[in-house]
Amino acid sequence: MLARIAHELYWIGRQLARAEHTARMLDGVFHADVQGRPADPPGVRLSWDHLLTIVSGEPPETPASRDEVVRLLTLDPEHPTSVLCCVTRAREGARTVRDVFSAEMWEAINTFHLGLLRRDMSAALRSGPYSVYAYVRERCGLFWGVTSRTMLRDEAYAFLQAGYAIEAGDMVLRMLRVALPPEAAEAEGHALDGQALALLQAVGGFQAYRRAIPAPPNAAPVARFLLYERDYPDSVAFSVEALHAALTAADTSYRGSPAVLRVGRLMADLDFRARTIEHDGALSSTLGTVQRELAQVDADIAQRYFGGMAPPVVTA
Repeated sequence: MLARIAHELYWIGRQLARAEHTARMLDGVFHADVQGRPADPPGVRLSWDHLLTIVSGEPPETPASRDEVVRLLTLDPEHPTSVLCCVTRAREGARTVRDVFSAEMWEAINTFHLGLLRRDMSAALRSGPYSVYAYVRERCGLFWGVTSRTMLRDEAYAFLQAGYAIEAGDMVLRMLRVALPPEAAEAEGHALDGQALALLQAVGGFQAYRRAIPAPPNAAPVARFLLYERDYPDSVAFSVEALHAALTAADTSYRGSPAVLRVGRLMADLDFRARTIEHDGALSSTLGTVQRELAQVDADIAQRYFGGMAPPVVTA
């Protein structure tokens, strides 16, 4: 496969994963706002400032309002993590790889993009934001469902899945590191338990958690669930395993691939850590270590398969 095609497919997967997770986070914070009480202590749930920190890596200089964050992360065509920007980039990438996309895949992503442009998003966000984010989740689910049924299981499919897996894992790590910082937990005791519940809602994992874990949705068990639960498709461990499977399928010489070797070591490390009991400080260290390893895996993938190409840029 040409490196250019593989590169586009990898980033289509990343952009769609980013759009879906951003929409889920926004929806989760909307629900937390509705369910919260004025008497709740500060920081007991995910805030709008937290969302900006998750997507940018740095806290905002000034407190952000709900309307500002919603506009920036949903409608801003220039912000790299906004839903509209991610879907636009994914659609532009799909247009350049039409020969490996099925007709139904192209129809799904093109309709998704046009639907976002045609809907009166500003009015919808003011009157019923849940419908907007439900639309994004449904269209992302439709695309991946069509992909699983109509795309040939070849290298193209593997790179598309690899992009989705690494982005999904990175987004969950970002959310965990911002929403459940150990230093805040030590200062506030159980105040972050409310954030843990909001975090589960933000990734759509509340029902899965209740089925898998007998403990209440407090900070420590939620963090371990989202990090180590290999049977939950939005956990970090599941994403790392899916990334390893995708890269192995994409590379006939995977035994000599630095990216595959690094992901394999990360899988083994996560499996070992999952069998141990970690205190909050160790868990925080694990989150940072895994995120740095995924960043290095991304660099290894770009160097081995894409010739070091930078992420694609949408042109007007």
